[in-house]
Amino acid sequence: MKINLGLIFGGRSGEHEVSLQSAKSIAENVNREKYNLFLLAIDKEGDWFLADESFYLDNKDDPANIKLHINDEQKIALIPKGISNQILKLSDHSLVARLDVVFPIIHGTFGEDGSLQGFMSMLNIPCVGADVLGSAVGMDKLVAKKLLINEGINVARHIVADNKSEISVLIKEAEQKFGFPVFVKPACSGSSVGVYKSSDAKELGDSIKKSLHFDERVLIEEAIVGREIECSVLGNDELIASIAGEVIPKNSFYSYEAKYIDAEGAKLEMPAKLSENILNEIQNLAKKAYKVLSCSGMARVDMFLKEDNSLVLNEINTLPGFTKISMYPKLLDLTGIPFPELIERLIDLAIEKHQRKEKFLLNVLNDKSY
Repeated sequence: MKINLGLIFGGRSGEHEVSLQSAKSIAENVNREKYNLFLLAIDKEGDWFLADESFYLDNKDDPANIKLHINDEQKIALIPKGISNQILKLSDHSLVARLDVVFPIIHGTFGEDGSLQGFMSMLNIPCVGADVLGSAVGMDKLVAKKLLINEGINVARHIVADNKSEISVLIKEAEQKFGFPVFVKPACSGSSVGVYKSSDAKELGDSIKKSLHFDERVLIEEAIVGREIECSVLGNDELIASIAGEVIPKNSFYSYEAKYIDAEGAKLEMPAKLSENILNEIQNLAKKAYKVLSCSGMARVDMFLKEDNSLVLNEINTLPGFTKISMYPKLLDLTGIPFPELIERLIDLAIEKHQRKEKFLLNVLNDKSY
């Protein structure tokens, strides 16, 4: 019997278009002999729809992908109901399907921060990727840093700013602690959205103001001089760390445009030119960070390799891109796990973890000895 798979994409996020690209790539690589695929689209207003697979994306051939959006004319409203994992049409409440598992591919807000994962947990539907805790911790750069530091993992030094902060004081503190350049980034954002590099005091002040448009807390980080290394991790308990890849930005840093719009925005060297010992250190650090931040299913771990061969962990992405140029699936493909197999493994991991959690829940519900 085929598994009913719901692919959830779009969403109220600054990474909406990236999500559509990722969904398109996954849909094209799902094994249709094993899965019945249901495309669950969420528009920028937060409405849910059952998308028509034959015609669900407009401008899908746009080379820059910036005009990509959900097709308005083919939307059919839907709503999940109770814990029976049903999808019902709002128009006549007719049953569309009972979902066995969902693959959320909404990057950023409401998709990667634990919100969607919590909703799926309430609906009793296995969900690919990290659970509520892992998603929330991975999304919040400030909380993640505190946990990583507590476990002895090197991270970039930082200063926290919010709307009540005195910008002139922050600028002076950053200049004294780090010097220039520095990076300014929202505490809860992904895909380099709202990230700015500042080379002097004026730029830093402007960057803080701009970044605060994306979140109520922002981090001012020291600039780490080193090679930008990425490693994909797959698994729940038994982890697989991929070969490492190196990002060589064409401009000053790996921006949103370089990641998703400009195919020439950065050179992606896969595998990265590394000694076996350094590669082992990278893989071990990736797996350690993955466990510290309570990840499951998948994550891409980004770090810097400094000239002295020391490693500084940059951040972890619990719902990495699955676009045609995304590092996460490419690195695992080069490690020996092709895209279609990766999708199946992620689904199996989601079901396995859900069944394990359900067992403990049933124990609590049935055991009245406490």
